[in-house]
Amino acid sequence: MLERLNQALDHLEGCLTQEVDIPEVARIAAVSEHHFRRMFSTLAGMPLPAYVRRRRMTLAGADVLAGELTLLDVAVRYGYGSGEAFARAFRSVHGIGPGEARRTGAVLTAQPRMSFRVVVEGRTAMRYRIVEKEPFRIVGRKARVPLVHEGVNEAAAAHLESLDRQAIVRMKELPAQEPEGILSAAVHLTDSREEGTEVDYWIGVVTGAGATAEELDALDVPAGTWAVFDNHGPYPSALQELWRDVFTQWFPSNPYTSRPGPELLRTQPVEPGTETDSQLWIPVERSGASAGV
Repeated sequence: MLERLNQALDHLEGCLTQEVDIPEVARIAAVSEHHFRRMFSTLAGMPLPAYVRRRRMTLAGADVLAGELTLLDVAVRYGYGSGEAFARAFRSVHGIGPGEARRTGAVLTAQPRMSFRVVVEGRTAMRYRIVEKEPFRIVGRKARVPLVHEGVNEAAAAHLESLDRQAIVRMKELPAQEPEGILSAAVHLTDSREEGTEVDYWIGVVTGAGATAEELDALDVPAGTWAVFDNHGPYPSALQELWRDVFTQWFPSNPYTSRPGPELLRTQPVEPGTETDSQLWIPVERSGASAGV
């Protein structure tokens, strides 16, 4: 899989002076477009469109400083229909307009090319199992919170603290399904995994399709396959490392890709730094199921 992913990035690199066909890039990688965008964002720390723009502006910056083409020619070369649009994109990456950069020989920002690789760091082996689930429903309360890659997510913690006792009792009264107990679920609204990106964050229980509880929200989840990871370590750092490792190490090394759906996390509320057992459920499908290979 790693070879196919890097072939896809090579293809993307060759398209920087034209419109990038993301579905074609994902096809070369032999994964769905959803998975390619999701994994790329996790690895790069930025959405795929942002990486494409930064790579384009890295190459454009070299052309601007070289002085061999007019600024309008550079703009057209990288797919911009006007000098104004090119100048905005250039400034968003380099913090300076192309005309001023050429006049002053400014120091510009370079976005290095990305490549995929698995780094073996000697951490404990990732324990996982594959589970097929029928349609189910998450019943609980949701809030929109930003992604936080390191440390406590204050917005998520505040949402948990806001739950009243009656809401918790109503959740526990519902017929439970695996994973049992009160858990959290993250529903990504975009393909981006960049820090600060907003997600719908649920606190609730997994129950049967159609189950309801007074004054609680409900999210219907279709049948599908889930990769379930068991984890033990200090909260929340061990979990944040696990989430990262699933996308940067487990997916490139296994015949599965991610698919749309809520990511479920079952863990006991503890003080930051306290050791705890957790279980992470990631919606997956066999490689090629959506990519047509």
